[in-house]
Amino acid sequence: MFAPGDANGDGSDQPTEMSSNPFRNAGSWSNEDGEGDYKNEYQSTSFVGNDYDGRYQQTDGFRQGSIASEGSSFVCEGEGGGGSKIDEFQAAWNVTNAIQGMFIVSLPFAVLHGGYWAIIAMVGIAHICCYTGKVLVQCLYEPDPSTGQLVRVRDSYVAIAKVCFGPKLGARAVSIAQLIELLMTCILYVVVCGDLLAGTYPQGSFDSRSWMLFVGIFLLPMGFLKSLKMVSTLSFWCTMSHIVINAVILGYCLLQIGDWGWSKVRWSIDMENFPISLGVIVFSYTSQIFLPTLEGNMIDRSKFNWMLDWSHIAAAIFKAGFGYICFLTFQNDTQQVITNNLHSQGFKGMVNFFLVIKAILSYPLPYYAACELLERNFFRGPPKTKFPTIWNLDGELKVWGLGFRVGVIVSTILMAIFIPHFSILMGFIGSFTGTMLSFIWPCYFHIKIKGHLLDQKEIAKDYVIIALGVLFGVIGIYDSGNALINAFEIGLPF
Repeated sequence: MFAPGDANGDGSDQPTEMSSNPFRNAGSWSNEDGEGDYKNEYQSTSFVGNDYDGRYQQTDGFRQGSIASEGSSFVCEGEGGGGSKIDEFQAAWNVTNAIQGMFIVSLPFAVLHGGYWAIIAMVGIAHICCYTGKVLVQCLYEPDPSTGQLVRVRDSYVAIAKVCFGPKLGARAVSIAQLIELLMTCILYVVVCGDLLAGTYPQGSFDSRSWMLFVGIFLLPMGFLKSLKMVSTLSFWCTMSHIVINAVILGYCLLQIGDWGWSKVRWSIDMENFPISLGVIVFSYTSQIFLPTLEGNMIDRSKFNWMLDWSHIAAAIFKAGFGYICFLTFQNDTQQVITNNLHSQGFKGMVNFFLVIKAILSYPLPYYAACELLERNFFRGPPKTKFPTIWNLDGELKVWGLGFRVGVIVSTILMAIFIPHFSILMGFIGSFTGTMLSFIWPCYFHIKIKGHLLDQKEIAKDYVIIALGVLFGVIGIYDSGNALINAFEIGLPF
């Protein structure tokens, strides 16, 4: 869980049975004799040894909890603040924050280069990422050998990777990919704030670097965040601002309906630039690194699938509609950040101002996850890690621990100043870490851990998604890497 604390949020670190888990399928676990697949599954799980001893923690009338694995992310046993539970709506705010973030302002630019194929990709990738999110969470569970009930025996993306890749390689590979994804997301939020404010006041004395430093003042208090529930509150207001801002932009576009360029949307693809846009689309749906933690923190985990389905359905409808309508309005003049197309300086300034607020409210989720990942790997105290914990026994941050968290914020601000070209960088990241975390690894884990329970159709689906992830990643890295090199050769945009 994101919040430092025990795995269950109640002082227990035992595995827990789920009385109404969304992944339970009795027919998958046993044959007529009650054995078969179930016995095979038991033999391939980690119930034996240190991970499972058959004990459960009873909570509020049903059993729930998880094992805090040694290499897991976002969990620090006995350290830090409380692990407050969240309901399905609070979980949805966090998922919506991750997949309906600032990157939506670049989606009309994707339609410019990809036409209808970009719109299809926005819907198709939403379906794929929703599916991979579900199968990733499935890999957290194994059946209890005595009852057949599904039990949460892993608590994080890293814990799953340890089973599939090995304790050292798995933990390191996924931790590095997660950290890159999270910190780059934080950096991109700062970059887009600077771009938006510089575009709002082009004649002002502040350039984009100065605006980034100014925005950093409002990010520093994020260092005091101690629980996922606090992050969920900020995500809620981020979602509200998202709805208002985009309703205003769509309203403006609808007023221009008489001038829409219906014939401008084509079926052809700009092969030079569309792969970059595809990376942007992939990156905009990346939420898998948060899902094990969110699911583990939910009061009723049986509603996880429902929450994930509707979050992605809403995102797909809105993204496809937003990208299509905005492109119809601005057509071939569509810019990388759509708000720069607004003609009225006052109207553009108002929208950009609220977008900056939205970006600031989007920052806490990846930032908090990055801090917990760093703390898990470096600040749990000897002998687990070289450095001591940053938390006092009363759950408050130590002074130097607060300094560490503020230091992470400052580092993202400084890196943002030296990493410009928002859309191209976003496409590069999406092509690399996004495809690995959202496409390739979840399906590989699903086959590796649950393969003997899957039919040929499910296995084929996983392999197709892996192949798509590899294809998107290779093409996107090559094209966006070249574009990034060319952009730096031209010079910095300030």
